[in-house]
Amino acid sequence: MKRNNLPKLGKIHPDFFNQHIYHKLGKPDACVLVKPQNGVDFGVVELGSQVMVLSTDPFFIAKELGVEKAAWFAVHIIASDIAVSGIAPRYLAIDLNLPPEMTEDELIKMWDAVHKECKKLSISVVTGHTARYAGCNFPMVGGATMFGLGKKKELVNPAAKAGDAIIISKGPAIETTGLMAAYFPEFIKSRYGPVFLKRAQNIFYQMSTVKDALVAASVGGLTAMHDATECGVWGGLFEIAQHSRVGMSIDLNKIIIQEEVRLVCDCFGIDPYKSISEGTLLATAKKSKGKLIVSALEEAGIPASIVGEVTGRDKGMRVFCGNKSYALKHPRVDPFWGKFEEYIKKRNEGKNT
Repeated sequence: MKRNNLPKLGKIHPDFFNQHIYHKLGKPDACVLVKPQNGVDFGVVELGSQVMVLSTDPFFIAKELGVEKAAWFAVHIIASDIAVSGIAPRYLAIDLNLPPEMTEDELIKMWDAVHKECKKLSISVVTGHTARYAGCNFPMVGGATMFGLGKKKELVNPAAKAGDAIIISKGPAIETTGLMAAYFPEFIKSRYGPVFLKRAQNIFYQMSTVKDALVAASVGGLTAMHDATECGVWGGLFEIAQHSRVGMSIDLNKIIIQEEVRLVCDCFGIDPYKSISEGTLLATAKKSKGKLIVSALEEAGIPASIVGEVTGRDKGMRVFCGNKSYALKHPRVDPFWGKFEEYIKKRNEGKNT
């Protein structure tokens, strides 16, 4: 019997991935140290004493942001996935399947921004493909693969262990706040005023974990790092625990939440802990290194905190808030996408009245 239910937007659920994709990965190769799996942002190939870290993503150009800002974000999305391995991104291969309506001026501006950001991050573009095709649309204008090269001992091959400290940088819903403030400024401005709107829009440039991950890795003692993208902090922590076969004890009150994030999420009725958060680094580290990593992040201008401890798998995933606690489950559906669609409709309805 065929399934009649329409799939949800965003990443597929881990259960579907594990059942239909995870065990179908082509020819096995002993040199593949890290293969595709939930809770891990990259793959790794062993090259003697070195490793090559790879990650692939859509090349996401949200035209409403302006092509320069959108290109900055597109580069950092994929660079972040490499950086959480503990190894810096170094090479980029890019396939641009451009919408027919994209002008040459827009393409020039976009590529100038890509070049500028890659140069700043010491990333070299090594190959690619560029063309316009019917059926291609914004914001998914192609795909890209980024590579990092480093010593095997530098690799943070994610495997959290009981007793590890759990560290979160910047707090939840960074991407949610940055994008909602960029797309729907009128709703935020009407509720909180123009000064706050500007603050909320400045969150946009926090949507990267490249600096967070490399600063944390410089301290040492990390056992796992993950970028809190789809389903946010709760989804990301759940994925780390699932992959590592551990439990977690999390103190909700110790998770930093920036005022801009809290108020923007309140404005749109979004749970910040379940919502997309590119730019939030989730990490586990040896207990003796936890405070040192947080201090290093704060010295680099990145707010961070220890929010709990990795436990045995039998303890499960639990969130504590004062004297109460509850089991943490994977959110399954990120609330960002539904709210984004809802406010697109509201904005269009407002224009038509």
